[in-house]
Amino acid sequence: MRADDPDVIEIEGPPPLGRPAELVIEALSPIVTPERLERIDEVVRSRTDGLVLVLDGIVDPHNSSAVLRSADAFGVQTVHVIVGERGFRASRGVSKGTHRWLDVVRYESAEACARHLKKDGYAIYVATMGAEMRPDDLHDTPRLAVVFGNEHRGVSPEMQNLADGTFAIPMRGFVESLNISVAAAITMQTLARDGRPRLAAERHEELKARFLMNSVKEADQVIEKFLGND
Repeated sequence: MRADDPDVIEIEGPPPLGRPAELVIEALSPIVTPERLERIDEVVRSRTDGLVLVLDGIVDPHNSSAVLRSADAFGVQTVHVIVGERGFRASRGVSKGTHRWLDVVRYESAEACARHLKKDGYAIYVATMGAEMRPDDLHDTPRLAVVFGNEHRGVSPEMQNLADGTFAIPMRGFVESLNISVAAAITMQTLARDGRPRLAAERHEELKARFLMNSVKEADQVIEKFLGND
């Protein structure tokens, strides 16, 4: 997909919540249907910060979009992005708005990304051909960041040097590699299939509030009216 396609948008964020999560939840919960509220609770309960994704210089908006959809589907809340020359773009038609439900954290360098992840206690493993470890071997790593690289060059040498190890998806055919969106989906499904550590209570409330903001039309105005009636 061409980067200048009108369906393509730059991805960043989300914006700060701006208000205490408890206030947002109190104001907006009565506005949504019980079914929607239960769906939000169900999704938040399934989210994890124990597994995060890192995209190193991804160029094709179609690939970016497909990876974001898979992250949402498998409960991976945060996608760290080392921004390439063309930024980090996704297709509205392919992503189906899933970026609105995720944390997309952008960096200008692999070093900055790796420093942030290691500070937060993550082990960093890079997807690369020929590695001995498999996704299953990483399943019990409590805080894990898996890295996928540029469609043509792969993961940058800088990130490879900063990583704790490498892994590869086992293949039995003639093909030597998989599209990044496929490889990322397989890896996330493998690592999340039995569940990952749930969110801390404060993080749970933050996401519930954000998801409510995304679900209510003119949510800011609804909250202002709620505060006026308090």
